Amino acid sequence: MQASKMPGILRAVAESLNRRRRGGEEVAEGETDAGFTLIELMVVLLIMAILLAIAIPTFLGVKGGAQDKAAQSNLNTALTSAKALYANNGSYLPATAMVTTLGSQEPELTFSTGAVTPGANISVWTSSDGNVLVLVAASQSGACWAVVDNSSTSAETNVAGVASLNPGDSYTGWKDANTCNASALGAATTGAQYQAGPGFPATPYTTGY
Repeated sequence: MQASKMPGILRAVAESLNRRRRGGEEVAEGETDAGFTLIELMVVLLIMAILLAIAIPTFLGVKGGAQDKAAQSNLNTALTSAKALYANNGSYLPATAMVTTLGSQEPELTFSTGAVTPGANISVWTSSDGNVLVLVAASQSGACWAVVDNSSTSAETNVAGVASLNPGDSYTGWKDANTCNASALGAATTGAQYQAGPGFPATPYTTGY
């Protein structure tokens, strides 16, 4: 039942309750009011069930969206710091060195080269030529989000298992936060599942490891 029909249902219940109250006022002194009828109670329970059916998915959607935004915000923060390092060094450091350096610059985040769990945790991968950086974060919603920066002027091949990615920033996400690993990006996504930045896809892909 659509939410637009709810006012009519509520009015019907209100009228029924008013009739029941007026009827109770006419009960002779010494008699006991029989209370609500079974149909009235069933209508009230039905309305409550409809309201819950509308409210719960909305609440879960808002909550999941906020959790995804938190993970994406962490990635954007890490990407900004990483690009500053690239500007100073002329290339991205090896992944282990990037983890150490980013950890000192962004102490509120935890960096690693392996899989990460939801929270302020980010998985890091860099290419051997120092041109490409991959950052991956897990969301409490069950999604995994990733941003890739290809700082070269041409497409980069074999980006953590992804066949090819164009220059610039690329964003993606998939529904498998249990195995969120920057070094295994190609096992979760294909090059076609990335969009050019800035910004992440509205919803994650359903593919996973």
